Amino acid sequence: MKKFLLISLLLSCFFTFSQVPQLTENTEISVVTIGPGQLLNDSFGHNGFRVKNSFQDVVYDYGRYNFEDPNFYTNFAKGKLDYLMGASNTKDVFSYYQSQNRTIKEQVLNLNQEQKATLLNYLANNYKPENRAYLYDFFYDNCATKMRDVLETVLNGAIEYKTPKAYKAETFRVLIQNNLHWNSWGSLGIDIALGSVIDRTAQPRDYMFLPENIFQFFDNASLGISKKPLVKQTHVIYTQNGAFKKGSFFTSPLFILSIFGLLILYITYIDKKNNKRSKWLDGILFSLTAIIGIFLLLLWFATDHSATAHNYNLLWACPISIIALFQVFKNITNQWFIGYLKLLIIMLCLMTLHWCIGVQGFAPALIPILIALFFRYIYLIQLFSSNSSK
Repeated sequence: MKKFLLISLLLSCFFTFSQVPQLTENTEISVVTIGPGQLLNDSFGHNGFRVKNSFQDVVYDYGRYNFEDPNFYTNFAKGKLDYLMGASNTKDVFSYYQSQNRTIKEQVLNLNQEQKATLLNYLANNYKPENRAYLYDFFYDNCATKMRDVLETVLNGAIEYKTPKAYKAETFRVLIQNNLHWNSWGSLGIDIALGSVIDRTAQPRDYMFLPENIFQFFDNASLGISKKPLVKQTHVIYTQNGAFKKGSFFTSPLFILSIFGLLILYITYIDKKNNKRSKWLDGILFSLTAIIGIFLLLLWFATDHSATAHNYNLLWACPISIIALFQVFKNITNQWFIGYLKLLIIMLCLMTLHWCIGVQGFAPALIPILIALFFRYIYLIQLFSSNSSK
């Protein structure tokens, strides 16, 4: 998918033109599906319309963006960035994805001349500079859903979908994570940033936010009253050669966070043994959890990203910790701070409950840190309660 892709900048250099698609007797229109790549940016694949005849061979796709926009980064963060429809020479597009060792598949659409003409007119109109921009949504308006929505518009909704045999009811989070390795930094970041709104079960139609699912659903679809298959022919242009190289376990989130978790537990053990407290450690923990919590809160309330709402990662990354931060540097704290530590433990328990009953899925790599925080908070409660009673 193109939400996170930088590929658009490269593709824009391949082939820039102002020509419009032309209809001839031998015109074929296909849906091209690009497989996942090695980088997080490429993990979900891509789709586009291919228009091929004696005069041109072009891929029209959705999901590019203008890096020269003066408000690019601000709008991207707010979820208000306009994405663009673009067009590129097919040969250049295929060469680029083959160089990335990404599978390329093509489904030739079973359209008559009138339907082809309507689709080409739609693409030509959409390609006009004043019409190219649209407000992107990761789940409901992206490079994949555009294939479905454009075809349905052109064909007046006359497409009947059959659920693929491989279909299995899953949540949006699971559908995303199926394209990622669970012990990767990309997977961790997505599980932290996206809220419980993506933990509801997706309907079959919703599955088409992923490019590969567009391929699967189109392969089983038919056209209106005629019941003709939507896809006339399927071609595999290029097949990925071997699996992508996986990162080292020693640089993975689970390993790194396990080291940090064990370090927190070890320091806590030493502190308890010596009846002291490492204030610097508590300062770091409260600062980091507060900063992460504030960031998640902003994603929820200060942006238009629909997938970041109702994020229960705030149960362990509590923004209020920024207010309580100054208390961790005192030897004897206010009574309310002890109560706040107890609240933090309760929230960690609530997070576990939310995880167990399926309210929200959390990153497995966080477990070592969550365990370490739990025991650190218990120790601080014991220590501060003991000091306050003296």
